[in-house]
Amino acid sequence: MLDLTKRLIAIPSENPPGNQYEECARTLVAELERLNFDDVRREGACVLASVGKGQRTLYFSGHFDVVPAQSRDQFQPRVEGQNLFGRGSSDMKSGLAAMIHAAAAARDEGLLTSGRIGIVLVPDEETAGPRGSRDLFARGVLGKDGIGMLTPEPTGGVVWNANRGAVTLLVIMRGKAAHVGRQFEGVNAFERALPGMMRVAEIKKEVELRETKYKIAPVGALKSILLLGGRVEAGTNFNVTPDFCSFTIDRRINPEEGLEEEELRLRDALREFEIETLQKEPSAATPAEDPLGRILSRHIAQITGKEASFEMCPGLLETRFYAARGIPAFAYGPGLLSVSHGPNEFVPTRNIAQCALIYALTAAEALNRDVHSCS
Repeated sequence: MLDLTKRLIAIPSENPPGNQYEECARTLVAELERLNFDDVRREGACVLASVGKGQRTLYFSGHFDVVPAQSRDQFQPRVEGQNLFGRGSSDMKSGLAAMIHAAAAARDEGLLTSGRIGIVLVPDEETAGPRGSRDLFARGVLGKDGIGMLTPEPTGGVVWNANRGAVTLLVIMRGKAAHVGRQFEGVNAFERALPGMMRVAEIKKEVELRETKYKIAPVGALKSILLLGGRVEAGTNFNVTPDFCSFTIDRRINPEEGLEEEELRLRDALREFEIETLQKEPSAATPAEDPLGRILSRHIAQITGKEASFEMCPGLLETRFYAARGIPAFAYGPGLLSVSHGPNEFVPTRNIAQCALIYALTAAEALNRDVHSCS
C-alpha cells in the first residue's frame, strides 16, 4: 500500500487544470490487474473494477486528482518517521491504496461470498466531478446494485455522514468607462452594484443566525454560510470610472435548508445583475444509525480503540451522488483534513493500514448479511 501511494503521489495529477490524469489512470489499472480484480475497465476518464460474487455491491469510491502543489518537491514522496509526505498523501491517494488492497484482502480471505466490492476511481473531484462521478451519475453507471458506499476522504478519525450543499454565483454589473475628469460621461458599475451588495449583506445576517442539527467541529462551524465577495474585480485604473464590477457569492447550505429556495432568494436580490452559476450542488446526509454506519463504526472502534464520531463535512462530498440514488454513503479515510491541500501534506502510515483493515471488515460484514435489516 505504501509503494502504491508513493507511485501515485509522484504523478502530478493536479486539478485544475487536470494534469496527467491518463498516467494516473494507467497506474491504477495496472495495479488492479496485478491484483487480479474482475472487470477492470475505463469509463471515460474513470477506472472501474470489482471483486466478489453476486449483484449486491458495496462501493469503494475515491478520486485521484489533487489540488495544485505549492512546489514541485511535493511530488517527490518521502517517509519521515511514521509519516508519508507528498501532495495527495492525505487527500486521497493513500486512501485509494487502502481501499484497493482492502478489497483484494477481503476476496483473498474468502469474505465476499454473497456480494461484491465495486471500485470506482475518478478524476475532477476537486472541481465538482464533470469527468468523474458526475459523468458516471449522468450515464447511469454510478451506484448500480449498490447497498452502500465508502470513500476515504481525509476525515481525521471521524466519519462524515453528511455534507453541505453549495450555490456559487459570479455576479456582474456593467457600466461605461470615462476619465475621472469627465466621469459624468461614464456609468460607474461599482456604484451601481452597491445596492445589490447591501441586499445580499442583509441576507447574510439572517442566514448566519441558522445552525445545523448535525454535529460538526468547531462550534462556530454549525452556522450556515454565505461568503460575499470571495473574489471581487472592478474597473481598469484608479482614474477611470469602472465599466464593470463583479463579485462572487458562495452560499453553503446545511441539509435542513432548501437548495432551490436559497438560490432563488439570492437571484431575487440581484435581479439587476448578470449572473453566472459557478456551482450548484445539493447537500446530502445518511443517518449515523444506518446499518452500514453501525457496521463501520463498530470496526473503527475495534481497530483503532476509539469510538467512531459522526460529523458533517464542512465542504462538498461525492457521497452526494450516491445519496441521490438512495444509497447509504459515508466518508472515512486515513488522511488528515488539517494538512490536506497545504504545503506539508502528510499521512501517518499506520492510518493507511488501519483504514484498509476497517474497509475490509466492514465490506465482509455488510455484504454477508442483509445490510438493510441488520441490527
